[in-house]
Amino acid sequence: ASATSNGSTLHSASNGTAATAATTTTPGTRFFLRSPFMLTCLPPSGFVIPCFQSAISNRNQAQSKKDFTHQRSVDTFYFHCHQRFSIKMSSKASSSAPPSSIKLVGLVIAWYAGNTFYNIYNKKATNMIHAHWFVACAQLVVGMLWSMVMWGTGMRKTPNLTASDIAACVPIGLCACLGHAGSVLAMGVGAVSFAQIVKACEPVFAAAIGILMPPVEFKPVLAYAMLIPIVGGVGIACIKEGKGVDINYTAFAWASVANLAAAIKGKVGGSVTKALKGDKSKNMDSANVYAVMNIISFLFTVPMVVIAEMSTLQEEWDKACDEHGAQALIMNIVLSGFFFYVYNEFAFAFTASVGAVTSSVLNTAKRVIIIVVSSIVFVEPMERNTVIGSAIAISGTFAYSLASKKAPPKKKTA
Repeated sequence: ASATSNGSTLHSASNGTAATAATTTTPGTRFFLRSPFMLTCLPPSGFVIPCFQSAISNRNQAQSKKDFTHQRSVDTFYFHCHQRFSIKMSSKASSSAPPSSIKLVGLVIAWYAGNTFYNIYNKKATNMIHAHWFVACAQLVVGMLWSMVMWGTGMRKTPNLTASDIAACVPIGLCACLGHAGSVLAMGVGAVSFAQIVKACEPVFAAAIGILMPPVEFKPVLAYAMLIPIVGGVGIACIKEGKGVDINYTAFAWASVANLAAAIKGKVGGSVTKALKGDKSKNMDSANVYAVMNIISFLFTVPMVVIAEMSTLQEEWDKACDEHGAQALIMNIVLSGFFFYVYNEFAFAFTASVGAVTSSVLNTAKRVIIIVVSSIVFVEPMERNTVIGSAIAISGTFAYSLASKKAPPKKKTA
C-alpha cells in the first residue's frame, strides 16, 4: 500500500482492489493500509511522547493482527465461493456431455438381449400355466424386489415423491399395466412372432391418439403415409396359403390393447416424467421412473388376477406343477420377470440418452430379432406371406419413426 501525505488520494492493490480516500493530513503522518476496509493512522514520531511509545506500539500490533485475521477470513470466503462455483460449472459441463459410443452400444446390446430372453422365458411360462394375468403380475413382483434391494442397499437413490407426484404417475402406471398384460396374454394364447407383427402396428395407434387426445399433435404427411404399409403388411401376414385370412383373434385383440395402452402412455406420460426428471430433489432418473411405474403397474394388475383367475388359480398351479414340475415353472416365471425388468430399464436409459426417435427405430429392429429367434426356439411356422407381410410392416414402422422426426426450427436472421 502507498499513501501521499500532502495529496488527497490513497491507493491499495491488496487482492486487486483499489481504495481511495480524500484526507487532509499533517505533514509526516504515516498511513498503514492493512486491507481495503481498515486504515491505521499514526502521528509523526516527533509528536509521540516517549512514555506512550510502548502503548502505541502494542495498539498497532493488536490492530495489525485484527486486520490480518479479517483479511484472511475475506480471502477464505472468496476462495470457497470460487471453488464451489468451479465444481458446479464442471459438473454441469460433465452432465451435458454426450454419452460415449461404447455406453450406447452396451445399452443396446443389453436391451436386445434382455428383451429376447424375456420373450423366450415368458412364452415358456405361459405355455406351462394357463393363468396369464398371474404370470404378468408375478413378473412385476420380481422387478419390485430388485428395486427394493437397490434402494435398501443405497446403490440407487430412493425416490422422493409427494402425493401429487404419485397421483400424476397413476395414469401412466395403469397404461403400463395394460401394455404389459396385453403383451403377455397375446403371446400366451398365440405365437410370439404373430404378437410381434401385430405390435408393429403401434404407430397407427400413436398417430390416432396424437390427434384424438389433447393437446393435438400432427405428424408430417410422410409419417401418415407410412401407416399404409404397416397396416398392409400386417394384413398380408395374416393370410395363410390355401386357408385365406387366418387370425388368432384373441392374440390380435390383446396385442392391440397393448398398442393402445403404449400409445396413451406415451401421450400422457412424456410431460410427467420430464418434470420428475428435471427436479433433482426427487431422485427420479430414468431407472427410478421405470421402477415407480412398475410398482403402480403391479397395484393395478393384482385386482385383475383376483377378478379373472383367482377362482381357478390353485387348480391351474397344481396342474402345471404336476405336468412340468414346480421348479421349472418358478424358474421360468422368475427369469421372465428378471429379464422384463432389466430390458426395460436399459431401454429407458437408452431413450434418455439418444431421444425417442432413435429409440423407436431400434425398437423396430428389435422385433426382427425376436421374430427370428422365437421362430427357431418354439418352431413357429413362418410361411411366405408371414415373412413378406412382417417385412413390409416392420419396414413401414422403421420409415414412420424416421418421418416422425420434426425438423429443428429455423433460426431467425436479423
